[in-house]
Amino acid sequence: MSTKKKMEHTAETAKGKVKEATGKAVGNERLVAKGKAEQMKGDVAQAGQKLKDAAKR
Repeated sequence: MSTKKKMEHTAETAKGKVKEATGKAVGNERLVAKGKAEQMKGDVAQAGQKLKDAAKR
């Protein structure tokens, strides 16, 4: 996986964690859900990149 892609996916996951924590702190369920969705999106993207890398070998 390229370093740039890895950083992008990790940043997306981190951004989701921040949104989730903020949503929990202020009691905003919608923000919590958005945060969880962003985390999953970043995780899925990372998994996809890992599969691509494995297929290249």
